[in-house]
Amino acid sequence: MSDYTVKNLMEIENAAADRGDEFEARFGRKHLDSQHLGVTYLRYGPGYRSPLGHRHREQEEAYVVVSGSGRAKLDEDIVELRRWDVLRVAPPVARAFEAGPDGLTLIAIGSDRPEGGDGERVEGHWTE
Repeated sequence: MSDYTVKNLMEIENAAADRGDEFEARFGRKHLDSQHLGVTYLRYGPGYRSPLGHRHREQEEAYVVVSGSGRAKLDEDIVELRRWDVLRVAPPVARAFEAGPDGLTLIAIGSDRPEGGDGERVEGHWTE
């Protein structure tokens, strides 16, 4: 293994291709050869809200807004997000995102996680 890795996130398969044009997810963790980091590209089309949330047992995450704006539902709280905001989320907090009128593009950074992952889906996390 090299002491560094360069990988273009746009060259990684869109894991959400079956969800249509309104949501895109490119997971870089396995492509980075890192023992400690995961980096993911997430794009939400204008007004798109993810009804599915997720949380973790151990992994802390940070999200950087690189374009657009939107909101995040964190357990029962809703916070506004704008370009260049960084949102840190503790492992047990359920989270989901909603894009503003210009869409929302995030880079998610995850820390160490147990073998096989520790994510838990939260169905219907954001319904109104």
